[in-house]
Amino acid sequence: MKTTMRFLTHALTATVLAALALAAQAQDAWPTKPLRLIVPFPPGAPGDIIARLLQPSLQQSFKQPIIVENKPGASGNIGMQEVLRSTDEHTVLVGVDTMLTINPHIYKKLAFKPNEDLLPVTQLASFSQMLVCHPSVPARTLQELLALARKQDLSYASGGPGVPGHMSMEMLLAATQTRMTHVPYRGPSPALQDLLGGVVPCGFLTSPVVGPFVKEGKLVAIAVSGGKRLATHPGVPTVEEAGVKGYDATFSEIVALPKGTPPARVKRLQQAVAIALAQTDARAKLALLDLEVIANSPEQAGQRLKAENVKWGAVAGRIGLQVD
Repeated sequence: MKTTMRFLTHALTATVLAALALAAQAQDAWPTKPLRLIVPFPPGAPGDIIARLLQPSLQQSFKQPIIVENKPGASGNIGMQEVLRSTDEHTVLVGVDTMLTINPHIYKKLAFKPNEDLLPVTQLASFSQMLVCHPSVPARTLQELLALARKQDLSYASGGPGVPGHMSMEMLLAATQTRMTHVPYRGPSPALQDLLGGVVPCGFLTSPVVGPFVKEGKLVAIAVSGGKRLATHPGVPTVEEAGVKGYDATFSEIVALPKGTPPARVKRLQQAVAIALAQTDARAKLALLDLEVIANSPEQAGQRLKAENVKWGAVAGRIGLQVD
C-alpha cells in the first residue's frame, strides 16, 4: 500500500512539474502571433521612425510579423489607451517618454495612470530640442536672447502644450528668471511655418524639424536643450554651455508594455530591441536624426523615467499647466 501511494505521489509530482514546464515553454515562446507596435504619434515622428527601423530585426528575432500602427492624438494618450485596452498580450507602446513623465501631471481626467499602468521595457534613444529664432531677431547667443526678452515682449512657438519644446523653454525661463509668451501649435509643422515666416520670433523644436533651415540660414540656432551637443550641429552650444548651470532637458523614445506583463516577456522584448539597435546601420540612421541609442534595461529605464517624472512634474506645477 505504501509503495503504491509513493508511486502515485511521484507520478502526480512528475505530472505537475511537466505541466509547469510546458507552461513555461509556452510563455517563453512569446510572441505566438503578430506583434503590434502602437505609435501614438503621426508617421515621421521619431518613435515612428524607430519602430519601422526595428521592424525587420524584430521579425527575425521573433519569427512573427511586426505591425506598426499609428494612433496619434492627445499627446500620446490615445495610443496609450489603445495599448492598455488591448487583451491580446501582443500590443506594445513605442513613443516619447513624455507620455509617462509629463502627461500624468497635465492630464488629470485620464481613465488610466500612464506612469503606473505602463511598464518601461527600454529607452530606445535620447534626443534634444533646439532653440531657434528668425534671423530678424537681434540675438545670436542665449544670453543675448534672454537680455532682449527682459527688455521687450518676445514669444516662442512649440508643437503644443506640454510637449518637450514647451517644457524645455519653461524650465529655461524659470532658471533664468525670464519671461516669454508661449504660442502653442497643433504639432511642429505649423509652428515651423510661422517661425520661418517671422509670425513668431523664436521656437523650441526638434533638430530634425528645424535643423535643415538652420543650415540654410533661414533660422538661427541659439542652443540645444540636452546635456550634449548635437552631432549634426556641433557648433551649437548646449543651454548649460551657454551659461545656465545644471540645465538638461533630454528626452527619449521608449518601449513600454502594460503593467503585469510577465518579466520573461519584458526581458525578451528588451533583448530583441537591443540587438536591433546594436546594428551599425541602425545607429547611423538614427544619428542623422540626432537620436542617440540607449537600449538600456527595464530597471534602468524605470529609474530614469521616475526621475524625469519628478523633474517635469515640478515644471508643470510651477506654471500651473493643465490641458484637460
